[in-house]
Amino acid sequence: MKTSILAFALDTLASLLLVTLALLGYHRYVVQPALRIGVVDLAEVYRAKEAEFTQALTRADAPDARDKALQMAGDFARKLPRALEELPRECQCLVVLRSAVAGVHGRSVDLTPLLRNKLEMP
Repeated sequence: MKTSILAFALDTLASLLLVTLALLGYHRYVVQPALRIGVVDLAEVYRAKEAEFTQALTRADAPDARDKALQMAGDFARKLPRALEELPRECQCLVVLRSAVAGVHGRSVDLTPLLRNKLEMP
């Protein structure tokens, strides 16, 4: 009789431990990342790149400098989608545009500097 009660208690304890670990894992890897929001100010990045491009074009004395400026714009257009795709994987969070967020939330993270680094912008 005592053996069956002890076995039942050990089974119950093992089950509780397993369920607790499963819930902790679920919270850590599913719920918590979904609650974190990465915010990107894409308009700011575009404005900065546009200013850099405009400055390069106005300083372009030779056709080679103009081609260099156009090459810079083309590189930016190719790198931007890749950089935006990498952000959610790196931060393990949902990434939205700053213009889509009303107010500041405690769980939001500004990823604009990370995006600028990926695009090799100052």
